Amino acid sequence: MQLHIPTQILPYQPIAHTTFATKLINWYIQNKRVLPWRETKDPYKIWLSEIILQQTRVAQGLPYYLKFIQKFPDIHTLAQTDEQTILQLWQGLGYYSRARNLWQCAQQIVLKYQGVFPKNWQALLSLKGIGQYTAAAIASFAFQMPFAVVDGNVYRVLARIFGLKQDIALFSSQKFFQNFAQELLPKNKNDVYNQAIMEFGAIHCMPQKPLCSVCIFQQNCFAYSHQQQHILPHKTKKIKIKERFFYYFIFQWHDTFFLKKRTEKDIWLGLYDFYLFESAQKTDLATIQNKKKFLKNKYLSIHIMDPPQKHLLTHQKLYCCFFHVEIKKKNPFFLDQNIFHPYSTEEIKLLPKPIILENFLKKHKFLSKFTAREQEVIK
Repeated sequence: MQLHIPTQILPYQPIAHTTFATKLINWYIQNKRVLPWRETKDPYKIWLSEIILQQTRVAQGLPYYLKFIQKFPDIHTLAQTDEQTILQLWQGLGYYSRARNLWQCAQQIVLKYQGVFPKNWQALLSLKGIGQYTAAAIASFAFQMPFAVVDGNVYRVLARIFGLKQDIALFSSQKFFQNFAQELLPKNKNDVYNQAIMEFGAIHCMPQKPLCSVCIFQQNCFAYSHQQQHILPHKTKKIKIKERFFYYFIFQWHDTFFLKKRTEKDIWLGLYDFYLFESAQKTDLATIQNKKKFLKNKYLSIHIMDPPQKHLLTHQKLYCCFFHVEIKKKNPFFLDQNIFHPYSTEEIKLLPKPIILENFLKKHKFLSKFTAREQEVIK
C-alpha cells in the first residue's frame, strides 16, 4: 500500500458525530458517482441493485443491472420468469445463489405482498436473500427509514477514522460496528448519509492506496495520524483457498454437443457444463483414461484444446482444461442419457453456463471449426 507520509502530522483531533455526518454528506454531494439506482426511490430497483452489487464492483454490476431492468421492469415480470432465464442473465457475476434468491424473493413479494415491498423491518428480513445490510439499504434508500447500512466500505471508514480496533471477523464486533454506525446516523438525510459513507469507502478511503493526502478527515482520522491505514480495519479470519483441477470433455456428435445440468450442492448449482473429471492435483489424459475406461473407446477421438486455464473464485482456485471428444459412432452411447442431453450450438447459447465455459465457447466459435493446433492429439 502506498501511503502519503506527511513531513509533519498535525495533532489528532477526534471528530464529533454530527460534524462527521455533515462533512461526509457535503463530500458526497460534490463527488458522488451518477448511478441509476441512486436516481430512484423504487424499492424494486434499489433491491435489485443491492443484490447485484453484493461481492461485485459497480463497474461490473452496472451492465447486469441495466440488463435486468430492461428484461424485468418490475417485480411481477421477474417473478413470472423461470430460474434458467435468471441464471443465464446472471452468467458471469458469480455467487449464483444470489440469482436464485433474487427470483424466489420476487415470487415471495408477489404472492405474499401483492408485489409491494413491505416497509416493516422484520418483514424485509423474512424475505429470501435479504439480510440486515440489504434490509437497511431498502428501508433507508426507498422509505427513508432510520437504519444504518454497514458493509465492507463502512467497516473500513469507521475503523480508520474513529480508531476502532475490534476484529470485524467476530460477530460481537460486527454488532458493535452496527450499533456505532446507528449512533452516527443523522436524524434527517439518513438515506443520503448512508450513500455517502459507502461511496467514501468505495472511491476515497479504499482498501489499497487510500487518498489520504487529499482527505477531508485528515486531521480527524486516527489511522492517518497513527499510520495504521494498512492495519485497520482489523480482521483475523483468513480465507483458505482450495485448489481444484477440472478436466472437461466436450462430446460432439455431428452438430450437437452433450451437456448436463449441475445439481450437486457445489459451485455453479443450476448451470450447465460438459462431462467433467475432477482431480485434487494436476493430471494428464492417460491417467484420466485409465480411471475412466470408456474414454479409451476406439469410436472416440480426443483432442486437447487450450492449455489449462486458471479461474479464481472467492475461496477456490480452479484449473480448467478442455478436451474435444468427437464421437465417431453414436451407438453404443458413451454418456448417461438421463444426465447428458444433446444441444445445438444455438441452444447452448441460451443455457446458463459458468463464465469460463462461456468464454471458452466464444473463443472457439462454439467448436464449429478447429484449427490445426487445436486438432493436436494428446500423446
